[in-house]
Amino acid sequence: MKVQCLNSSSIKTRNLIKTTFAELINEKKQLNKITVTELVKRANITRSTFYTHYDNIYEVAEDYQLQTIELICNDNIKLHSKEEVQKYFVNIINCLKENEKIYKLLLSANESILFLEKLKKIAIEKIYAALKNSYSDKYLYLTISFFVNGIIMELFKYFRNESDYSLDEILFNMQNWFTKIID
Repeated sequence: MKVQCLNSSSIKTRNLIKTTFAELINEKKQLNKITVTELVKRANITRSTFYTHYDNIYEVAEDYQLQTIELICNDNIKLHSKEEVQKYFVNIINCLKENEKIYKLLLSANESILFLEKLKKIAIEKIYAALKNSYSDKYLYLTISFFVNGIIMELFKYFRNESDYSLDEILFNMQNWFTKIID
């Protein structure tokens, strides 16, 4: 990103750009159909303002992805046990709830599949790292992989309005399934 020091005005401008981008992605369904011209017109900002913050549309999408990846791999949250992984699930779902509208818009785009692949890999590695010293099951990584893939797909369906379950129900089942497969 271009702007290194984010003051309150820069933060507001970046949020405006990101919100407008999310609206456009919801309408267009494809990242490659969004133009800078269209975004700046809708956001009521100048092109130079946009280019002060981002190099292109793909960088705005990447900014959203990085924000979500930071949530998933938050290194301030150290996981060393099954209980800590359970709390981690709660934190993720709470963050998804807080940003539900944006995720629904972003995941409606066709390009979201590549992003979900990144998220799955990060989540699998983080959970495996938390449990590998406590469990001697040679299939632990595979079990976690199946678990995370299923959860990510259900969240994907939720944010595309294709799931019959709420985020609270998904969290409840995540915790139950996790307890069953890890014990």
